[in-house]
Formats: sequence, C-alpha cells, structure tokens
Amino acid sequence: MDERLSRALVRPDRFSELLADLGNTQVALPVLVAALTYAAWRGRSTGTDQWWLPPLAGALLMALVPALVVPLKVWTDRPGTPAVEPATGYYPSGHTATAVVAYGAAVLVLLPLLRSAAVRRWLCLAGAVLVLAASYGLVRRGYHWPLDVVASWCLFGTLLFCLRLLVGRRRTG
Repeated sequence: MDERLSRALVRPDRFSELLADLGNTQVALPVLVAALTYAAWRGRSTGTDQWWLPPLAGALLMALVPALVVPLKVWTDRPGTPAVEPATGYYPSGHTATAVVAYGAAVLVLLPLLRSAAVRRWLCLAGAVLVLAASYGLVRRGYHWPLDVVASWCLFGTLLFCLRLLVGRRRTG
C-alpha cells in the first residue's frame, strides 16, 4: 500500500522541493529558536516562576530528533523510493521529525503567552500547515515513502504531547 500511494503521489517538481525544504534544519530550527527565545524573554520579564522550563523542554525535544531518528534509521535500514539514489536509512523521516518538533514546539511554548483565542487558533493552524506542507513535499518529491512520514508524525507527535502536558500546566503573566 505504501508503494502504491507513493507511486500515485510522486511528481517531483520545484514546488514540492520547496515544501520539503520546510523540514530542513536551516529553515525549521531558526523558527524554533526565535519562539524559544521570545518565550524565555517574556517569561523572565514578567517574573513567571520557572520561566526557563518550557523553552528548555522545547530545546531538549529538538535535541531528541537526531538522537532517536538516527538509530531508528540504522536499525530499520529501509531503502528509499525509486525517485532517490539507491540507499537505505529512510525510516523514519528526519525532515518530518524536524518539522513536527520545530513548528510544534514553537506553537506550544508560544500558546500560553497569547491572550486572543483567534491568534491562538491561527498559530496552531500555521504550525499544522507548515508540518503538513513539509510532509507533503517530502512524499510528492519522492524523498520519502508515505509511511516514513507517518512514523515521524506518530513518534514525535507523542513527544509533543508530553511537551503539551508540561506547558499546559503553566500560565505566563
């Protein structure tokens, strides 16, 4: 089923490559760093107890991406799609994991700082769109099988849920 879905979706073009680039660390990491820096600054300036905890947790979660993805890639040794050069180590998708954690953690550390429900909804939507766009671009371009992307959603979505539990208990002034 993974191969059939991939064959139906793969149409390498410049646009899908640009979407896939949203999962590159050069693109996603600065977004996360900006969000973590702002959350730390805002928390400290308002005198919030343990203001450093959500930004630190977000940064540690990002550090877990290579720590978890690389051993899984070695262990599964999955070959790439026909659109890429013959190699192994495509499962799970590191680019998808980077997008999920960078954009997801950015959203989670910023949410408690926002008063407006509309702005909070827009931020959540923007984070989801960025992750889905990167994921779609990776499959459409043929860099990953659909299951590689779904595996990263599941693994790092679970870790984001843990971050949500930590951040959700906290209120920033």
